[in-house]
Amino acid sequence: MSTKISRESFIRSIADLLRKTETELPDDVVNAIRNAEAAEENKVAKFQLRAILKNLEIAKKHRVPMCQDTGIMIFFAEIGSEFHPGFDLEAAIREAVVLATAEIPLRPNAVDPLTRKNSGNNTGVGIPDIHWKIVPGSQLKITAAPKGAGSENMSSLHMFNPTETGSIKNFVLETIVNAGGMPCPPLTIGIGIGGSFDAAARLAKESLLEPLDAPMEGLEREIFESVNALGIGCMGLGGSTTALAVRVKTAHCHTASLPVAVNIQCWANRHASVMFGGDE
Repeated sequence: MSTKISRESFIRSIADLLRKTETELPDDVVNAIRNAEAAEENKVAKFQLRAILKNLEIAKKHRVPMCQDTGIMIFFAEIGSEFHPGFDLEAAIREAVVLATAEIPLRPNAVDPLTRKNSGNNTGVGIPDIHWKIVPGSQLKITAAPKGAGSENMSSLHMFNPTETGSIKNFVLETIVNAGGMPCPPLTIGIGIGGSFDAAARLAKESLLEPLDAPMEGLEREIFESVNALGIGCMGLGGSTTALAVRVKTAHCHTASLPVAVNIQCWANRHASVMFGGDE
């Protein structure tokens, strides 16, 4: 039995979701930037943070992208085991990306990795990147999280020996120092520990979706304070806020390995969600 949703309305909803994601940041991210601006004593950094906040205000008012790098299209989909749309969801999401690219508009970023030929519409082999998770129930939750190259290019992964848990913090700090101002701080730092080579990277990216206003404890707090003590600051120009938050996700791993991934996100931690089905 199909869930009551038409393919056309689904495509429209995903295109609208992308517009929201590209033009508005979640409240917790905006508040984190505001708090950083209020606390900043470095005049140059304070000016840059004010410019970011003004940019966000203009983007939201005029419904235009907050950054010229509108990213590659990444989606996290939680699909209920009783949700049956009656059409190909992946194909519909691809069509929504094409529509959003033309309407918003979005910069065409998807290229062949070897020839560098641009598809022109933000789709291609493996793009959009859609991560599926089956959950109980009859709803579908789609989260859009476009990712720009400036921060993604500075991310890293290392396969540690099982005895090297004490090296994780320094690995993260080295990653941030090497990145400097290139990923457009202040950053959200996602860290994935455990799983497998690819699972650690997935955990790191998923952690970027966690609320920034939730308390940081243990390793998160320790890394957060150490990163901000580096003095890299907003846009790499100095200051007290290099990171807005650090989020860690873990998974059990093989007894002989310790994968650790660091996924860096720029100040524009773009993500938004939409629900389908259930009690709609």
